[in-house]
Amino acid sequence: MSDATLTDIHAPREAEQSALLNEDWLAVILGLFIFVLALAALVHADLIGWVVSTAVWSDFSKALGPASKGYAALGGFGALIATYVALTLALSAGAAALKADVKRFALAFTAVFWIAYASWIAGNYATFAAASPAELKKFGISWSLRLTNEGAYIFALIVGLIIANFLPRFAAAIKEAVRPELYIKIAIVILGGFIAVTAAGRLSFASTLILRGVAAIAEAYLIYWAVVYFIARKWFGFSREWAAPLASGISICGISAAIATGGAIRARPAVPVLVSSLVLIFAVIELLVLPFVAQTFLAHEPLVAGAWMGLAVKTDGAAVAAGGITDALIVAKNAAAGIHYQPGWILGTAATIKVFIDIFIGVWAFVLGYIWTNHINATPDAEKARAREIWQRFPKFVIGFVITFAVGLYLALGTPADIAKSVPAAIGEANTFRVIFFVLTFFSIGVLSDFKVLRQQGFGKLAAVYALSIFGFVIWVGLAISWIFFHGVTPPLAS
Repeated sequence: MSDATLTDIHAPREAEQSALLNEDWLAVILGLFIFVLALAALVHADLIGWVVSTAVWSDFSKALGPASKGYAALGGFGALIATYVALTLALSAGAAALKADVKRFALAFTAVFWIAYASWIAGNYATFAAASPAELKKFGISWSLRLTNEGAYIFALIVGLIIANFLPRFAAAIKEAVRPELYIKIAIVILGGFIAVTAAGRLSFASTLILRGVAAIAEAYLIYWAVVYFIARKWFGFSREWAAPLASGISICGISAAIATGGAIRARPAVPVLVSSLVLIFAVIELLVLPFVAQTFLAHEPLVAGAWMGLAVKTDGAAVAAGGITDALIVAKNAAAGIHYQPGWILGTAATIKVFIDIFIGVWAFVLGYIWTNHINATPDAEKARAREIWQRFPKFVIGFVITFAVGLYLALGTPADIAKSVPAAIGEANTFRVIFFVLTFFSIGVLSDFKVLRQQGFGKLAAVYALSIFGFVIWVGLAISWIFFHGVTPPLAS
């Protein structure tokens, strides 16, 4: 793959760079829009109950259905069509705001949606997804891969990988709608409300998790960044221009951190682009491996597993998705042993840690920018780092996450009982959209993961730094720190 192709896939589109709206703000707008529509159910107006939901199935006719019984007449396929139309219209409007080619986006999204969702449906087949003895008995089967329904995300990822590596022309044709960062940010905005409802019943416990998570992040990244930077500079001989984005991409938050760091130190555009390619490829490997390692060895320490996903897996999409799969796998494994944890806490731990890491990106980009312009590349006419760069680099979708979390928490705890009891169902409908955006994220990550880039001239050395850093110490330091802060802390039992 050429540098031009890499830039085409990973760098921001030129037209979108000049748009008033960026993907971060678009994610906030669309995520909050879905959240507000869901809350209309609190005043008896079910506006999004038609969204399609997929259950574990052995009879295909029972695989799909609308999220709300009020739309039962629509049927499963009708709900799927309605969901496709609604998402196409909403995201195409977003594409127009980003100054993208709306026609190309809509056509590409059509392919992305149907292939991704078909993969999700296939992954929910009982032989793949049934996890508990009760489910095996329900479907009349004696054996299953026990991936759970969220394990079906991996099917979307694998299909994306096949397209990227064996159908490159088709991958290029649909790239306008292959936007994992946008999809996961929308999902994270919606996820804030879901985590709030989960936390409402155990508020003191949730506060403890947040404090532990912040402490874990501070400790982990003081170690991560410095070690990766040292390895890149001293062991592999990279210049500062390469070592700093590499260190941020490997240690902080993948693509966003690499791009923010590259901008902060005024690196050439190709630098964060190539680092981002590496981040994406290795995130796929982590996503395919770490949740199953966590299920095998950390089922008795579920929140250690959740924190580990947040600290070890790079990119927002892969980390939060890994948290979701780990949640489903570990909850199912414990349920089979008679321990019934409330679902959502492992995912919530991973997502919360990732959100705090995202907040850290803006501050760190400013710190690096200040150091570079004032001490490393100091010249009389050099543009100095300004405090407002913290805001400019700050990931705006975090604001959406905080809003939905705060609103969800208030509705669950601060409203009369007749309203509060309806909150979980209302936010549950919004969460159905979150699941769909997760599916789109997994598929998109796969489509962008062309492993041929590893054979690109001059790319092997970068890959060596990444592999040594991730598998040599980042994963294990993340596990050790997760153990220090979350050992012995378990989710509440399901009532």
